[in-house]
Amino acid sequence: MTRTRATAIGFIAVLLWALLALFTIGSAPVPPFQLNAMTFAIGGTIGLVWVTLTGGWPKLRAVPLRVYVFGTVGLFGYHALYFSALRLAPPAEASLIAYLWPLFIVLFSGLLPGERLGPLHILGALTAFAGAALIVAPGAEGFSGGIGLALAGLCALTWSSYSVISRHLGRMPTETVAVFCVATAVLSVPAHLALETTVWPDGALPWAAIVALGIGPVGLAFYVWDLGVKAGDIQVLGVASYAAPLLSTLILVIVGVASASPNLIIAATLIAGGAGLAALGSARVQRSAQR
Repeated sequence: MTRTRATAIGFIAVLLWALLALFTIGSAPVPPFQLNAMTFAIGGTIGLVWVTLTGGWPKLRAVPLRVYVFGTVGLFGYHALYFSALRLAPPAEASLIAYLWPLFIVLFSGLLPGERLGPLHILGALTAFAGAALIVAPGAEGFSGGIGLALAGLCALTWSSYSVISRHLGRMPTETVAVFCVATAVLSVPAHLALETTVWPDGALPWAAIVALGIGPVGLAFYVWDLGVKAGDIQVLGVASYAAPLLSTLILVIVGVASASPNLIIAATLIAGGAGLAALGSARVQRSAQR
């Protein structure tokens, strides 16, 4: 597989994640942990079929247990927080807060040994957090969803921490993602039974949204992203991920779920713009180190 093709495949994940908020809203009133179990069961099944067809089972047996535990905790934690946030807060605002993860990835990566933060990292952080503050400030549309917005913030921290820490686990085969998905689905079942009341989709639209989630944003996206960052241009993919919050918000506005209020548009621009500045700062630091 060429580098260009792998990058293009990885970009598919960005497009799929832009649909995450829309499909999550469409899956209501299914509670978060039940939704986790249903969607990851679909995504995991797709992965296991792929592993079987490609003869990837020997690769899975060689992966250390700690990698499976770490991957499962990352996927389970992120989506449990994300689904809960979109149930408890205005969806567009919660989605924007959750999409601070690209910025956090850049900032956290800059704090790793051998890395350093530049002026553009700081400027990007301040710009993106200004967008987040605009969403949760008194008088803003999202202020009434305080708990949900807090969960969205934890969601961003969870995925960014997972992404950065995973660098220390080494190069693992993409087939492991199938196990992460299945384990996340299994782990979600007891959490659902202990904390929630089972609510099944009440029509064709919620069922379609759940299937779409399992196939796309909670399924295929993780596989193509893994392939992209391993064989493609990871810098290009990193920058591309900053478009996800704007695409997600635009989709919610187009379908009428969210209104194109000034606060929402400005916040989306600030968050995406701040993340982009941080990415540019990373590129400049890397070029300086190569001289």
